[in-house]
Amino acid sequence: MWKPGITELIIVLVVILLLFGPGRIAKIAGELGSSIKSFREGLGGKEKEEEKKEDAPKE
Repeated sequence: MWKPGITELIIVLVVILLLFGPGRIAKIAGELGSSIKSFREGLGGKEKEEEKKEDAPKE
């Protein structure tokens, strides 16, 4: 099976940089990061709601 070396990875990164440009790559990376963050929050949403209910002061 083919395993990419450092040279192949650099070539792929240069081609991607030429196709998309540095500004667009940064925008895509930021959107990817925010979507992963919201996905993780969605997975843990029920747990956070339960913690908030437990932390609420009882009268």
